[in-house]
Amino acid sequence: MHIQINTDSNVEASDELVHRVEAEIGAALSRLRDHITRVEVHLGDESAGRSGDADKRCMVEARPAGQQPVAVTHHAATLDEACGGAAQKLRNLLDSRFGRLDDRKGGASIRTDERR
Repeated sequence: MHIQINTDSNVEASDELVHRVEAEIGAALSRLRDHITRVEVHLGDESAGRSGDADKRCMVEARPAGQQPVAVTHHAATLDEACGGAAQKLRNLLDSRFGRLDDRKGGASIRTDERR
């Protein structure tokens, strides 16, 4: 799973920030690592440096193998909180999606043919 970090012009992509974001996303998606080929993280400051509530944005797009990409967005007061929230949302979305694929019709049944 490759993680790519992108920032807008209002966020400085320091090595420390990149490392923290990669660690957060990697930890949240560690169980699903085999199902995902690539993750793109887009960080932004929507108020362009002015202070405000929930003005930091983290949008995460995951590309599951053999499926359409999925994306989530989370707004928070800090980039760390925004990344944590987006990572949680993405993990929940992918857990649901992969769970549905595993539980689709035609799977094992609890019913047996013992009525005869």
